[in-house]
Amino acid sequence: MSFENRTVMITGAAGHLGKAVAAAFAQRGARLVLVDRHDASLEAAFGADAASALVAADLLDARQAQAALDTAVARFGRVDALCHVAGGFRMGEAVHETTDATWEFLFDVNARTLVNVARAVVPHMVKHGGGRIVAVGAHAALRGVAGMGAYCASKSALVRLVEAMSAELKEKHVNVNCVLPTIIDTPDNRAAMPDADPARWVAPQALAEAIAFLASDAARAVHGAALPVSGLS
Repeated sequence: MSFENRTVMITGAAGHLGKAVAAAFAQRGARLVLVDRHDASLEAAFGADAASALVAADLLDARQAQAALDTAVARFGRVDALCHVAGGFRMGEAVHETTDATWEFLFDVNARTLVNVARAVVPHMVKHGGGRIVAVGAHAALRGVAGMGAYCASKSALVRLVEAMSAELKEKHVNVNCVLPTIIDTPDNRAAMPDADPARWVAPQALAEAIAFLASDAARAVHGAALPVSGLS
């Protein structure tokens, strides 16, 4: 699973999972394009990382998604793999109480961002003979959960997009897959659930290993998969 001389673009790179994914690919020799909404977040996460391209972009804006791809190509010549980690979570509202703000936020960050990045990256990959796309879904995409209807629906939409993209692109040598984690062991989740046992959750590093596998040549025969990554939960 070496990524020597390959360029990996990671969205949501400044978050807890994004940093773990970046570390996993760096250990494998990848050239990194690290994308997040704000320069300050990227600099706080990665410092003055001269070996990587730090790109601030709001992926809800298709023009900024394209600009991120253009920056990557200008720096490294091409993008071989996209790891779409960017996303968001909200819960607590019953379906009949879900506000427009919650619905729009979740579908924007969990589905629209993937569409916008795909608009930029897919034509580039097809032009250059192929590539790998790995998105981060959620185990909650598999069924509705009380108080999480909008989140479940938005992550289910992401999985359906992954499946459709895979069917469209596998003959063009672009593999599209996603991972479905349960609760990820982050400081935010520990603070939100102080009585839970985080040892049963998914470690960011373990999830990053699964993402790296799907982006590697070892997964060249895997298309349209939604891989559960459930830790011990």
